[in-house]
Amino acid sequence: MSTTVPPPAPGAVRLTVRSVVREAEGVLGLLLADPTGAELAPWEPGAHLEVTLPSGAVRHYSLCGDPADRGTYRLGVLREPAGRGGSEEVHTAVREGTVLGVRGPVNRFPLVPAERYLFIAGGIGITPLLPMLRSLPPGSWSLLYGGRSLASMAYRAELAGLPGVTLVPQDTAGMPDLDAVLAPLPADTAVYCCGPEGLLRAVEERWPGPLHTERFGAAPASAPVAAEPPAEDGGFEVELRRTGRTLRVEPGRTLLDAVREAVPGVPYSCEEGWCGTCETKVVAGTPEHHDSVLGEDEKASGATMMICVGRSRGPRLVLDL
Repeated sequence: MSTTVPPPAPGAVRLTVRSVVREAEGVLGLLLADPTGAELAPWEPGAHLEVTLPSGAVRHYSLCGDPADRGTYRLGVLREPAGRGGSEEVHTAVREGTVLGVRGPVNRFPLVPAERYLFIAGGIGITPLLPMLRSLPPGSWSLLYGGRSLASMAYRAELAGLPGVTLVPQDTAGMPDLDAVLAPLPADTAVYCCGPEGLLRAVEERWPGPLHTERFGAAPASAPVAAEPPAEDGGFEVELRRTGRTLRVEPGRTLLDAVREAVPGVPYSCEEGWCGTCETKVVAGTPEHHDSVLGEDEKASGATMMICVGRSRGPRLVLDL
């Protein structure tokens, strides 16, 4: 008997788990398909899905299959006992026949044109990079893939024999030598990195050229530089232009919490500023950004913000909600 869950939001579809396989220690691979056999929405390397689990929890998982396969979506899910519970649910409750609510694909980590590429993966961070490797001609890229142990490194069999792949299991080879890998690269190399926060920060500190990263969690907060005097008590007002409501966001309360009172169906997921689900257009005011989704130019423009972690630099903010 299948376990079902209603679609999480408008635009979502119900997909059936066609198979569940063990890809590595602590990693399950899921194949999702439309129960009617209909073609799935197209996607490009770097894309991810928003998945509503049987409990109603919403999580984001990178697509790691073949974009040319319009019949299935492939996901890889690392079990994280100390996480927020989503991966535990996948590993214990999701099985063949489970029906999940799925929205997307969405791509915030696209593959840009370049003459040469270096891909750096840490653990489950290999998932969004796999389709990128397959889409590029041999000789135009190299991959540095680190993990706790060889047994924990998913999809290594698919990478076996490919030129330019270096596997670095920590238990036998130690930590990857990023300086040795990055130092000789031409400055125009496009470097892609996905994995734990420590790995991403280390690469960011060492590579001055084009860098593309995807985080699976919130980045360390940095202190914003105020563009206008903040409200004296740290609170502010937010006007929801389309809803016609003005709300007070008190200190210690998130903007998302306040907005949900007036707009219960507002999209959100991670509540940590890294998934991009709650990105909202700013009509007026200056947002204070604390997310790891928007680039520096996008943050400076103030056109949109992530309302799960963002606040206002001034006493009033107007959102297109």
